[in-house]
This record gives sequence, structure tokens and C-alpha cells, in this order.
Amino acid sequence: MNFKDIPKVELHTHLEGCAPPSFIAGLAREKNIDISRIFDADGGYAFRDFDHFLKVYEAACAPLQSPEDFRRLTLAVLEETAAHGVVYMETFVSPDFCGGGDLAAWRDYLAAMQDAADEAERTMGITLRGIVTGIRHFGPDQCKVAAACAAETKGDFITGYGMAGGEMVGRPSDYAYSFDMAREAGLQLTAHAGEWGGPSMVAETIRDLKVERIGHGIGAIEDPALMDEIADKGIVLEVCPGSNVVLKAVSGWDAHPIAKLRETGVLVTVSTDDPPFFHTTMTDEYAMLAQTFDWDTDDFRALNKAALDAAFCDEQTRARVAKRLEPKDD
Repeated sequence: MNFKDIPKVELHTHLEGCAPPSFIAGLAREKNIDISRIFDADGGYAFRDFDHFLKVYEAACAPLQSPEDFRRLTLAVLEETAAHGVVYMETFVSPDFCGGGDLAAWRDYLAAMQDAADEAERTMGITLRGIVTGIRHFGPDQCKVAAACAAETKGDFITGYGMAGGEMVGRPSDYAYSFDMAREAGLQLTAHAGEWGGPSMVAETIRDLKVERIGHGIGAIEDPALMDEIADKGIVLEVCPGSNVVLKAVSGWDAHPIAKLRETGVLVTVSTDDPPFFHTTMTDEYAMLAQTFDWDTDDFRALNKAALDAAFCDEQTRARVAKRLEPKDD
């Protein structure tokens, strides 16, 4: 099976985290910024564990200082992503890294990203939508700033609001205000939970933030009643197996719960999270899922259908992407 050519939908990526290390290193040289410590001898990103990963991630964002930088970043990311068969992608974007939460600056950054997305759709056949993201470890007040930026710029490109970062900082209820703001603005909602915090963090996130999707969510496997609730409510898990393996949220591919979650009726999708950090691509993810769980073409079609059904986009876009997912030989 040629996994690279299978058309794919990817819901869980971080724009800055998708940046090829060569792109970030080159941008740093242009600006005379020394971030050499974040790269290994082969030029890849180097980190020890999840907490160190967050520090390296933020350091990698340091050269991204202007709307033009983000336009170039978006094009570089979409070119790499489209090369692995992705026809629809959603990415988390944070006002904290785009003007420090200033609304006027955020609009300029956003216009640059959207311009790049429009160009990529014309030339590469990939559709991008943005989910404005509060950074959890920056605290509830800063997440309110991100939510305000999201509410003010909701539209064809910005369609959702979410929360990423250090999952163990605070409880979901501490961030409820920002999710209420986004919901009232008509944005769709997701939040990272259950990568580290276990089933209780997933349950609280569903209850207190009233999200439609959960980023990762693999901790739900420890609570059968919670899995039943997730399945009954149709909440979709944005699962990133390769990320989980590299960060040691699971002990290895064989120990990953994605297949068991799916067997219980939970809707799961597959994404790369921050692919160059975790030495993965959507092609690699599919190949490892096939190798580990014996998944075949029908399984991957089901994954993509679940992802497209859960995508934060309008129905016209959904119908257009659905045509791209159709097998070429049908």
C-alpha cells in the first residue's frame, strides 16, 4: 500500500511546531539570533522530555517576528504537508506568538497566514483552517486575550478555538471563561487533555469547557465509563500516536491505545502534532498504524471520514474536501 498517496485529513497540528528545522535555522541566521542550542548534530530539534520540548518549541518561535515570517512559514509547512497526501489541514495558531496578543498586530499576522493558505490551495490543492489557541501554561488571563483575538477574527479561515501547552497547569475550569467567549462568538472548540492528565483531565475538560473535540485524549482508555460517554456524545479524539511515542506518553507503538479506543466506538482521528520534532509525517503515521494494528485501506478511509465530519469548516468546504478524498480509481 502506498501510504503517501492516500488523500488525508489532519486536524491536530501546531503551525510553529510544523516548521522544518532548516527553515527556523535559516530564519535565525537572517536575523542574527543564536538558537543553535535547540538543534542536534544532524540539524534536527533536540529535547529531553515534554517540559524541555516546550522550552525548545518556544525558542524555535523566536525568529518568527513578523507577518512575512509567518507567511513564509505557512507556505513551507503546507508544501511539506501536501507532499504526504494531506488535502485538508487544521492548525493551531497563537496570538501570543503573533504580536503578543495585540489585536491589531494579530490581524496583520493572520492576513499573512491566510494569504499563504490561499496560495497553497491554488497551487498545492491543500486547504488550511486555523484554530486560535490559548497557551495553558501562560495562564487563564492570557488565554482570555487569545480568545478575544479569536472572537474578533472568526471567519472563513479562523473557525475554532482551543488550548494547548502544559496540560498539568491548573484545572480546565480555570480556563472556562475563554472558552465561553469563543463559544459565544460562534467558534468550534477543542482542547488538549489526557495526554498526561489521565481520564479525570479528559472528563473535566468535557464537562467544564464543553468542547467538541479533545486533543490527544488517550488517557480516557483508563476509564470505560468515560469512553462510553465520549462515544455517546460523539466527541472526537485528535490522536497523535507518533508524538505520544516520542514524548513517552506511551511506552511504544504496541502500547498505544488508539485501536482499543476505536474498538469501543470512540471516534478517533490521526495527526502528526509537531512532525519535525517527532521525526514523523502522515505517511509515517499510516505506515506504523498498518504495521502495528494491521489497519488497511478501509480503516484509513474510516479515519478520514471521521476527521472530515469533525472538521471545523463550513459545509461547502467539507463537500469540496470530500471529493478530494475519493479514491482515484473509483
